[in-house]
Amino acid sequence: MTLAKYASSNEHSKGRLYPDYNNIIRSDFQRDRDRIIHSSAFRRLEGKTQVFAYHEGRNYRTRLTHSIEVAQITRTLCKNLSLNEELGEAIALAHDIGHAPFGHAGERGLKNCMKNYGGFDHNVNSLKIMTEIETHYPKFKGLNLTWETLEGTVKHNGPVKNSNEWLKAFDKKFSLDLKKYPSIEAQIASFADDIAYNNHDIDDGFRAGFFSIHDLCKLDFIEEILAKFDYENPNMDDNVRVYAITRSLISAMVFDLIKTTNDNIEKNKIKTDSDIRNAKSFTVNFSKEMHQQIFNLHQFLSTYFYTNSNIARMDKKSQKIVEDLFNVFMDDYKLLPKTLRFDVTNNISDKDKANHICTYIANMTDAMAVEEHQKLFNISYRF
Repeated sequence: MTLAKYASSNEHSKGRLYPDYNNIIRSDFQRDRDRIIHSSAFRRLEGKTQVFAYHEGRNYRTRLTHSIEVAQITRTLCKNLSLNEELGEAIALAHDIGHAPFGHAGERGLKNCMKNYGGFDHNVNSLKIMTEIETHYPKFKGLNLTWETLEGTVKHNGPVKNSNEWLKAFDKKFSLDLKKYPSIEAQIASFADDIAYNNHDIDDGFRAGFFSIHDLCKLDFIEEILAKFDYENPNMDDNVRVYAITRSLISAMVFDLIKTTNDNIEKNKIKTDSDIRNAKSFTVNFSKEMHQQIFNLHQFLSTYFYTNSNIARMDKKSQKIVEDLFNVFMDDYKLLPKTLRFDVTNNISDKDKANHICTYIANMTDAMAVEEHQKLFNISYRF
């Protein structure tokens, strides 16, 4: 496929931090994708919450299945916009690799714990995993991914306005142009994330019994979709009807994003990758009408799903688990695993200690965090 002139090309990649071999059958961005898929951190996403905690049921989405769905939507969008599918897929697969256990509740817990130590950002933690923590090669730490994949992962939500000390130090070593907008492929991955979680939360929330088809039809655009489907397919099972709703909504969002993005490219006279990065706003976007529809959908999900008492109680417990672990490890580093004690001793500053402990907790699965909490706080727990 011929790429658009403003797409990211393999031939003009800014390369890797460390010298690496060339591969005659895979492009650099394909190799990035493969290294991400084969990483331990990517596999751990199977045990990390999307909305439901890991033990709530095997059919609900996890961070892993969510990431795969985002990658699929990203490839579709990139293909139809003549963009680099391989780079888009790599960024999509990596976009949540640094997320804390227990979803946003775990992230809130780490942000609370780290507010006096530089904060916590899962995008920065993703970068840290890919450049330091995952170690598979003899000559360097990390996965040694291309500049474009690293930049797209840490900036897929837009320019980074507030960098912590670790990110500033890394940027000096391998500048990611943090103040500029990311590649158009990274922007696509960001919007694919929105498309995936909004629609798939409809499916998960319905199957969990938090709302009914009748409730969903309070949204006019869903009522229209269902009326058409029911007319063409009478007497269908409700699970099939909900699947039809999410399928139609995803298609509508994808087509809207393609049209609006093409309109923006023409309106802003985008010719090169530099035009994308130097723009004053995202080139990729939904129309105003679609933004309103997504806002209404999110309001519905907030009312019926995200604030449901079962979810709220699990979020509260999850946040407490993360905060308890952080505080007990800060109080006594000897409670940490031996492999981490070498880095966390009484000879380093509290800020450095906090950052090591935060990274350790962030890279746990839900089950690992629960088990560690049980070992430390449940007096009847048998080791």
